Amino acid sequence: MKVLIISRSTLYSSPGGDSVQIIETAKAVRELGVEVDIKLTNETINYDKYDLIHFFNIIRPNDIIYHVNKSNKKFVVSTIFVDYSEYEKLNRTGILGTLFKILSPDQLEFVKSIARYIVNGEKINGYSYYFKGHKGTIEHLLNKASLLLPNSDSEYNRLKKRYSFDKDYIKVPNAVSTDFIDKSSENKREGVICVGRIEGRKNQLNLIRALKGTNIPLTIIGNYSPNHKSYYDLCVAEAGENVTILGHLGKDEIIVQYKKHKAHILPSWFETTGLSSLESATMGCNVIVTAKGDTQEYFGEDAFYCEPDDLNSIRTAVEEAIKADFNTKLKEKIVAEYSWGKAAEKTVEAYKKTIQSN
Repeated sequence: MKVLIISRSTLYSSPGGDSVQIIETAKAVRELGVEVDIKLTNETINYDKYDLIHFFNIIRPNDIIYHVNKSNKKFVVSTIFVDYSEYEKLNRTGILGTLFKILSPDQLEFVKSIARYIVNGEKINGYSYYFKGHKGTIEHLLNKASLLLPNSDSEYNRLKKRYSFDKDYIKVPNAVSTDFIDKSSENKREGVICVGRIEGRKNQLNLIRALKGTNIPLTIIGNYSPNHKSYYDLCVAEAGENVTILGHLGKDEIIVQYKKHKAHILPSWFETTGLSSLESATMGCNVIVTAKGDTQEYFGEDAFYCEPDDLNSIRTAVEEAIKADFNTKLKEKIVAEYSWGKAAEKTVEAYKKTIQSN
């Protein structure tokens, strides 16, 4: 079996959680005997040598529809269905802010696709996306796909609520690499860490503001996203003496940082999972998240929760998490249920089912 994975053109230049998911999925699937190539959506591709195509990120349907039409191959989609509309409506200002308050979430995504083309040069291939629109293209893909591979039941239910389609799915939970499982003795820990791209939707600025004057050490790891330099500059400007911003770090360096901290926080406006939340939990950190998205299906009552727009809520959650004993129950659950090996098994099951279908 030979599978082609096609991803957004900025997979490597602007890495995110989907980058980790794609790379780790390909690695684990190869270990099960499946040949896998990863290509970017802007590459010229010879589809003939592949049995099927695996796409990621349904909210970027313009990255998918061109290859679906051109290849005429069976395909599956890891949906990674994020919804940033609440953040956009509440936080955007000026003309864009007015547009975001008027337009529907799918109209917003259509505008953002055009903007990515104009500002970042992320080309929209073909005309199908323009004709069908954002919502119409997504519904077309959801119905045409052989199978959908959401990261949670919650994610699939959100898709069903937003779009009209009738398609089976296999849940393929996000996972954590065995490299992030801390087997060492207890380390000396203090403060809180936040690992993720620096952008408004990840909400690092409110985190900095919430911990201002508390003397709680805060370490922020990550590069700023394209077009988010001004947000990064605000974070740097408002960071007090308790804040350290380290930029992008490699896996080994991130592991060292996890071991130094009592808790990890993603005060995001939306997460399908939050890979760094999974990683930090297996590295001995208590986990702080918001309930925006699908986080509760993963963390349940074993995490501390906060509201992204409430500084007191963020501060209180951090204070409680760093005072609490480490939650071994969550670590054990993640190690048992959320490995890339298990994710690969579910993914290969979807591949086989797709190839065998009419």
